[in-house]
Amino acid sequence: MFGFHIDPMYFLFIIPGLLLGMWAQWKVKSAYSHASQIPSRRGMTGADVARAILDAEGVPGVRVEPTQGFLSDHYHPIEKALRLSEQNYHDHSLAAVGVAAHEVGHAIQHARGYLPLMARSALVPLCQIGSFVGQLALGLGVLLLFASPALGKTVLFWGIVGYAVVFLFTLITVPVEYNASSRALAVLSDQGIVAVDELPEVKRVLDAAALTYVAATVSVLLQLLYLISLYNRAREE
Repeated sequence: MFGFHIDPMYFLFIIPGLLLGMWAQWKVKSAYSHASQIPSRRGMTGADVARAILDAEGVPGVRVEPTQGFLSDHYHPIEKALRLSEQNYHDHSLAAVGVAAHEVGHAIQHARGYLPLMARSALVPLCQIGSFVGQLALGLGVLLLFASPALGKTVLFWGIVGYAVVFLFTLITVPVEYNASSRALAVLSDQGIVAVDELPEVKRVLDAAALTYVAATVSVLLQLLYLISLYNRAREE
């Protein structure tokens, strides 16, 4: 029976994902912190690198601008704006160079019509709704099953649907991020922006950042599996 107790299955499914996410965040912060202490020999800032690659790759109409927040760097395909955190925008470290090149990788994907990026963008509205419904089911699933089994099962069902969309979104994100990093490393080498012996340090930062998306995918999958498990147990009651 479900009651006012903490479902032990929750910890079995949720805690591993949380731990994996924390480890991935530690990896990226550690790699970024180390690379941020190493200046690029070319002395180009993140903004310089972004502009140079966009011009070299023939990607017009993309603004390069600073934004607030730590590692808040991103490319906005609708606004065609490449936004770098203040530190990466102005800094000339290998960390700033790598992050800037990675975000340009997304701009190149957009300009070239990279299918996984297009699919991910199309899923954003559904993902936002699915995440809300899924979180509601995770937070109130057991309580609702106790108070109103029929309502609880309905919420869980739609929570499963919602998290399935979120999982698909995170799953597509993984190759999008790895592809952007591959493009970044290739163009940094081809354009001579970083030396051959500097590439491993840049790659370490980008690999650590990509790992956070793998961790997010695993975490969402575990949450989805938990909801499925909870729903199946409810049906047997």
